[in-house]
Amino acid sequence: MIYDIKTLNDPMASYLKDDPVRPHIPHEQRFGANRHVLALTENDTVSAVVCAKLCKGIPSTEQELLADESLDPDTAVFYTIWSYKAGAGRQLILDTLKLVRLQWPNVTRFVTLSPATARAQRFHLRNGACVFRINTDTVNYEYI
Repeated sequence: MIYDIKTLNDPMASYLKDDPVRPHIPHEQRFGANRHVLALTENDTVSAVVCAKLCKGIPSTEQELLADESLDPDTAVFYTIWSYKAGAGRQLILDTLKLVRLQWPNVTRFVTLSPATARAQRFHLRNGACVFRINTDTVNYEYI
């Protein structure tokens, strides 16, 4: 089941301390308009977490991602994901794609802002994404 962590006051927000990809992004910047932290839970246990932002267009840098305050987003950007159980990251990405399509029909693109690492590449390509764009410090993978 996907659990939407809506504020820093939610007890599940404590999992943000484990972010291995972008631990430097302040936790308060992950919540608010078009900002979402979603957890895959099983029996009240978190097995994976993803942070996403709804943007206008596809950011190529973290600065662009954080600066986007569009009121009319068309792209879901997954900028960090981690799991505590094998296969849970994959399940969370797939479930989140379904959720976004249902809740925000104006969002028609689904991309990542991933570090340019072999691990990120392996994860996203194995889970059905393709390389959309290689940037200076990041890679955008796109889920269709």
